[in-house]
Amino acid sequence: MTIMMLITLFVFVMTYIFIIMEWMNKMLAAMIGGFLIVLTGIIHQQDALMAVDWNVIFFLIGMMLVISVLKKTGVFMYIAIRTAKIARGKPIVIMTLMFVITAVLSAFLGSVTTVMILVPIVLLICGELKITPIPFIITMAIASNMGGTATMVGDPPNIMIGSATDYTFMDFLFNLTPPVVIITCVSVAMIWLMYRNKMKVSMQNRARLLSYREDTLITDKKLLLRSSIVLLLMLIALILQSVLKIETATIAMTAGLSLLLMSNRNQVENVLINDVDWVTIFFFIGLFMIVESLVVTGFIDIMAKGIIDASGGRPKTASMLILWLSGALSAIIDNVPFVAAMIPMVQKMSTYINNPTAMHPIWWSLSLGTCLGGNGTLVGASANIVAVGIASRNGFRISFRQFTQIGIIFTFNSLLISSVYLLVRYF
Repeated sequence: MTIMMLITLFVFVMTYIFIIMEWMNKMLAAMIGGFLIVLTGIIHQQDALMAVDWNVIFFLIGMMLVISVLKKTGVFMYIAIRTAKIARGKPIVIMTLMFVITAVLSAFLGSVTTVMILVPIVLLICGELKITPIPFIITMAIASNMGGTATMVGDPPNIMIGSATDYTFMDFLFNLTPPVVIITCVSVAMIWLMYRNKMKVSMQNRARLLSYREDTLITDKKLLLRSSIVLLLMLIALILQSVLKIETATIAMTAGLSLLLMSNRNQVENVLINDVDWVTIFFFIGLFMIVESLVVTGFIDIMAKGIIDASGGRPKTASMLILWLSGALSAIIDNVPFVAAMIPMVQKMSTYINNPTAMHPIWWSLSLGTCLGGNGTLVGASANIVAVGIASRNGFRISFRQFTQIGIIFTFNSLLISSVYLLVRYF
């Protein structure tokens, strides 16, 4: 290893440690790491900024603008209360339905966005029923990562993989949705077995919840109609992306700016301050800069050769290695920085395997491993941290151990099903 590579690895590892241990804000850690790489002369500033995947950055901003407008209509609150009524106030049924709703919404709105919308609503429901929301919040965070795995727009790792490859929205849908549906169905059965006898609610508390008038929760019906049309057009454009030849960032930003124009054109400053998660945006920028230094110094090349040697160059073995390695490491390292480091490594592997068709299951293994592995621990995925943070601000502390005891069971089950799916479908 060269001196430059050792410096890069030191910066990379220290950045990860600060992120995992939460010794400082994750955005600050990533940005300091990124500009340390520039200051040490490993890469030039211009090259570092060119390494940022702006398609990912503007896609995320566009989706945040879309959600900002949708939240103002009250539609998400309506869905939650309506769900509780359908369940007749029974906790296990509410938990099961919220698990499924979270998974479905995460596939299209994103895992982090979905938990930000639904967790406060579950806190309200549990408050009315006088029961602890902790198991609801943990299972919803798990569902958000599962559902986010199903599409290109559902989870940040998939957005990054889609931007780094030629895969379209439909490619992700056809290849990743089938195993996610199976995993979600099995997980619902697991939830029923784990919690069916653990939550009791009085008839009085159930009656209070069922007395809510959900029809009053939609605050702006005209805006909801407009938002629904724009959202539908956005999803159609994403599905037809390969035909339209328009990048995902352009589609998302067009939808976000259109909705902003319809609803908040005189309050843009408030939307940008309160509804766009700039911490996450700059976190991504810093990571892209750090990962580029791993590519430039040749460390990614060494990793790629190591996996090729370990698998003997066989795509089946490589897929299994990537799946389980990604699943294990994503459980202890936030899957966003992890996949940022893995993408150039898999790209390098393609030059050794030299068979584009054989690379498909390897890419899908990376997606399944990183997204589903994020459920393993509290720090494994951004959605987990966001969900637990909301709970903490409302007086409900969820420890690392509490989350991990449940998350690791679902993660192992998910990776096992994914392994069978990959082997049956592609080999």
